Amino acid sequence: MSTTWFITGTSTGFGRLLTEALLARGDRVAATLRRPEALDDLRAEHGDRLWVASLDVTDREQVHRVVTSAFDDLGRIDVVVNNAGYGVFASVEEASDEQIRQVVDTNLLGSIDVIRAALPRLRAQGDGRILQVSTAGGQTTYPNFSYYHASKWGVEGFCQTLAAEVAPFGIAVTIVEPGATPTSFGSSLATAPTMPEYEHTPAGDVRRALASGAFPLPSDPARIVGAMIDLVDGDATPLRLPLGPDTYADVRAALVARLAEHDAHRDVALSVASDEHLAASA
Repeated sequence: MSTTWFITGTSTGFGRLLTEALLARGDRVAATLRRPEALDDLRAEHGDRLWVASLDVTDREQVHRVVTSAFDDLGRIDVVVNNAGYGVFASVEEASDEQIRQVVDTNLLGSIDVIRAALPRLRAQGDGRILQVSTAGGQTTYPNFSYYHASKWGVEGFCQTLAAEVAPFGIAVTIVEPGATPTSFGSSLATAPTMPEYEHTPAGDVRRALASGAFPLPSDPARIVGAMIDLVDGDATPLRLPLGPDTYADVRAALVARLAEHDAHRDVALSVASDEHLAASA
């Protein structure tokens, strides 16, 4: 039995690869993107198993209209994949106000709006999956990606709360965390004029590594897409799915360091307890 998917950001990268893989195996896909003509070749090959709509996830009214139309036209949607993303590669001081707004509107608010639009229909179905594409940078950080991290840490907190709220309705939420991968995302990062003050800082080091090609891209994008499909086909519904050797290593190191710092302040944390709490705990 085929599965029906709703995917944002399908023109390139993971979105395009996922759409191709799903259609090749006989699934139905509601593919959304800013330029629908980018999928004309797939529409010609797969006919009505590919539903295509123009969508800018920063347009809230359009999000609700397109999500509603997809459910109405296809009858049901089994999996909603929030994949559309925007990245800014610049230090905190260098990014423009417009770039900051765009990354938050796309990655955080856009993802929230897609989910909010889909939830009433998923609840009515009594089941469904939501895959939120995040990144290793949803739990750890790298210089020059502060605003990207702000959006991804935000959407991960949102999805962790969401997962607890919608589990009683048979809806499972998984945050997918790919690491650095050779897709078009890296080449499409927005940049800003650099400040010489940051040349000999960690921000400058990362810039030089990217420019020289020394920044590792250890994961296979097709295998990442395959892991996402396998997840939906299987019974497991993890809150987070780390994908890539860098994701596993970097996120684990970040969590270990955070836990160590957390534990180091145990005595201070407990020292501010109220007298009422201390009396109740005695």
